[in-house]
Amino acid sequence: MMLAVLSGGTGTPKLLTGMKEVNPDFAVIVNTAEDVWVSGNKICPDIDSVIYALAGVIDESKWWGVRGDTFVTHQRLKELGLDEGMMIGDLDRATHILRSEVLRSGGSLKEATDALRRAYGVEQPVLPMCEEEVSTHIVTSEGEMHFQEFWVVRKGEPKVRDVVVKGIENARPAEGVIEVIEESEAVIIGPSNPVTSINPILMVGGVREALEEKRVIAISPVVGTSPVSGPAGKFLRALGYEVSPKGVLDFYGGLVDVFVVQEGDFFTYPGCEVVETNTMMKSRDDAVRLSEFILGLL
Repeated sequence: MMLAVLSGGTGTPKLLTGMKEVNPDFAVIVNTAEDVWVSGNKICPDIDSVIYALAGVIDESKWWGVRGDTFVTHQRLKELGLDEGMMIGDLDRATHILRSEVLRSGGSLKEATDALRRAYGVEQPVLPMCEEEVSTHIVTSEGEMHFQEFWVVRKGEPKVRDVVVKGIENARPAEGVIEVIEESEAVIIGPSNPVTSINPILMVGGVREALEEKRVIAISPVVGTSPVSGPAGKFLRALGYEVSPKGVLDFYGGLVDVFVVQEGDFFTYPGCEVVETNTMMKSRDDAVRLSEFILGLL
């Protein structure tokens, strides 16, 4: 069963490890609005998390980076006076160098992502949402800053007033994105941050329109009144939505046909079927179980 999955970081890569076991015929469309250039190399955090998860090398204690990585280069740069802001591992840095070399040689982000996917032995297509430079900025009480500065450097502490995606008005789907959606039997919106991980994908020209023609199943990244991880709660609240599964569904604005929530979070919603199960993924078995449940909905 061919499926398309919309992914950011953390939650959805966890789900993909289970999906790979249950139904490996899927393609992943990944958020690139959190990408940033660091020390001369392009970092694509969400793409890398997807590739690392599918390759079985992701650091499962953090759900980013490579398991067992070292930070010798990062530490040496710091000693030499260059603070990268982001803590980049040595093995992880090799990924960024390869990607950046492809880009500097005139290749596309899609081509660079394909090269990395093949190098890591990942069979499933992994597609950047677009080729254009798009960046999520957080408007805070201390000024506007890139998402990575807000979350990595400032630890998500500043008060959030707004979230803006710069350059999105010029973004067009990367090669293969629309085709993957059109050819899929259903589209899965993973349990990543709805505001900064999933919404930038939906904002790319033509993507939301393509999704409106498909059966869309979304998994809530919020349990009760708290996100499973990350700053989704701050962002939803700043944009005027309640921090709850219902708030997430309101944010998606009628796009979702089936919404999967944690046991005990059930509610009724016009035009959408809400179903409950255990959505928590603390192990590979949990990811497999949730994947089987999602496939059962189809």
